[in-house]
This record gives sequence, structure tokens and C-alpha cells, in this order.
Amino acid sequence: MARDPSGDSTGARGPLAGYRFVELAGLGPTQLAGMLLADMGADVVRVEPPGGDGAGIALPRRFDLMSRGRRSVAVDLKHAQGPGVVLRLVAGADAIFEGFRPGVAERLGLGPAVCLARNPRLVYGRMTGWGQDGPLAGAVGHDPNFIALAGALHAMGPPDGPPVPPLNLVGDFGGGALYLVAGLLAALLEVSRSGRGQVVDAAMVDGAASMMTVFHGLAAAGLWNGPRGRNLLDGGAYFHRAYETRDGKFVAVGALERRFHDALLRALGIEADPGAGSHVGAPERWPVYEKRLAAAFKTKTRDEWCALLEGTAACVSPALALDEAPRHPHNEARGTYLTIDGITQPAPAPRFDRTPGAVRNPPPARGRDTRAVLAEAGFSEEEIGELLEQDAIVQDETGAEPRRG
Repeated sequence: MARDPSGDSTGARGPLAGYRFVELAGLGPTQLAGMLLADMGADVVRVEPPGGDGAGIALPRRFDLMSRGRRSVAVDLKHAQGPGVVLRLVAGADAIFEGFRPGVAERLGLGPAVCLARNPRLVYGRMTGWGQDGPLAGAVGHDPNFIALAGALHAMGPPDGPPVPPLNLVGDFGGGALYLVAGLLAALLEVSRSGRGQVVDAAMVDGAASMMTVFHGLAAAGLWNGPRGRNLLDGGAYFHRAYETRDGKFVAVGALERRFHDALLRALGIEADPGAGSHVGAPERWPVYEKRLAAAFKTKTRDEWCALLEGTAACVSPALALDEAPRHPHNEARGTYLTIDGITQPAPAPRFDRTPGAVRNPPPARGRDTRAVLAEAGFSEEEIGELLEQDAIVQDETGAEPRRG
């Protein structure tokens, strides 16, 4: 289907303007995927349960930032009429994506076979932790479980302690949401050639494993064989880690290449051993230099070091706290953060010079757009009224949490 790049019926702009995605609301990766697609201009219709999903961290809607940019339709998928409502939305959509455990969508009557029969060009995205098949496909789990099986968690943390989950960036968001979005967009490109939709099986364990590709290469080359916290990129190398400063804050050092490494040592007044050779290939000397750098960085505050070294070949940056990052001059100059409804949050990424994305709206109240979206899908006022009467759908009229009927 040809798309109008100038926008769509919702007034959106961005490279995905004119494309419609149906998001069966879930937590973590599907929620971030919906945000990313909406930020890039897609009309993302978020189908949510009327009373909430009862899982995850309960946030007042205005703080649930990953729900931004969408339209919200409240549908009870367990109601006899609920799945039929979604199927009529699917008929006019480019893609649908869900984050249920394997078999749940089928039991609801919204599995790929049913949806593709309704719309043969549809791309159907499935987001799970373990994938649609395999011995663990039906098991429960969360981010640490998935990245543990991918060999990622074991590599993170100090050498004298247990592995440390890196927030939920590697499983939920990196290996999950980003791979789901990439899969959806790749499948949509393929539809433009074949005219046929397909299923995208995005599993967090697969995505996290894919992100570990470089480390398999390093291990094969003999450059990643030490215990956790003693390797090239896991904090073991003195030229690629964080250091505490005099005021108890931290700077990040990333002087991996030789010229940057030498610039770092010169800036700190540390003399390299004559004939030392490659700093990368000499892990036996790393502890000695780590102590020298740690002592040097303790002589000044974080901001004093950054005033001297930030932006130089020494590759030193401040390790900013969450509330500090939006105020950094570089982030301010680029507009990396924006404020909506009084809440500071990251701006859309990546950036497009001709069709820039934008945040269309703050997180909507659950069911705020039910009537409008259903009317666009061809539901009559009488049908909408009957569905409301039957409690199959909910329309929020107040801007707060929705009421039934």
C-alpha cells in the first residue's frame, strides 16, 4: 500500500506517518516498541484492558512515559465481543504486535492465522522472553533470566561479586524492543515486494545473544578468557572503565585506541613503561595502571576533571546521574531531552533530517480514543453504543482513569 509521507489522518509527521500499528498492550519491550514506532510517526493504536493488566510497576498514567504518542482503545479481550473488535482494527492495519506468552493470543482468537486470514498483508510481531518454541517457551521469566541464558549476565559485574543486571536495557529493551521494531520494519519492507504478510518471532534471549556476537569473536581470539571484570570491555582494562573522583562522583574512561590511551596517560601525568607494547594485549599490567589512574583521578573532583579533559583525545566523560543528563550542555544543544506536561524525558531517536519524528501526545488515559478509533474502523454509533453497554469496550470521558458504559 502506498503511503503519504506528508502525514496521516492523525496529523502525524515522521518516516512512518501513514502506517498503522495495533499494539496489544504489554509491559517492557512491547511498550517501548510502541513508543519508538509512534515517535517515528506511526499511528499506533494501543489496545488496553479496561481495568489495567495488574502486572508490573503501577504508575499514574502521566508518568508512564513509554505509553506516549499513542491512541488508547480499551477493549476487554476476554469478553465475547472483544476479539472481534480487534480483528476489525487489524483489517485496516499494517502490523500488529503482542507480548503474550506462546498460545495466549491463539486462545483469545487473535493468533496469527486468524489475523492474517483477515488481512493477508499484515505483519504480526510476537515478543517473548524465550521464543515461540523450545523447552522453555512456556516458562515465565524476566529480563535477568533471559540475558542469563544468552551468556550476557555472567559477563557483567565486579570480579569479586555476583553478576549485576544492567538495568533492563539488554533484555527488555535492547534484545527485545529494538529487535522487535527492526523485525517489524523489515517485514513491512518485504510486504511492499511480495504483498504477503508474515510472523516476526522476536525473543529477548535471541536478541541478547545476537548483541553478544562481538564477545564470541573476542573469546575465540583469546581476548576474552579472564574471569568477569578482568577483560577488555567489562571494566577489567584500566583504559576502559569508570573511576571515582575526589568528590565521590565518577568519570568514564574509554581510551581504547593507542593514541587515546597515550593522551590519557599524558593528561594524568602518568608515564608509560618503556617498550610496553600493546596496552590491549598486556592484561598482566592492567592492575598496576589501574591503581595509578585511580590515585590520579582522586586528586580532583569530577567536574574539575571534565573541565580539563572532556572533549579531548583522553576520552573522559562525566558519569551523570539521571537528573543531571538533561542539563549537560551537549544534550541541551542537541535537544536530546524534552519536557512534556512538566515531565522531562528523552526526545525521539534516531533523527531524520527530512521527516523528523515527534511526540504526538503525552501518555493517554486508558480508553481515551476508543470511540474515535472504532468509528475510523467502520463501527457505527449504534455498534459502539452496544459494545459500551455490554462492557466489551470502555471510553474515557474524563481524562482520568476510565469508567465503564
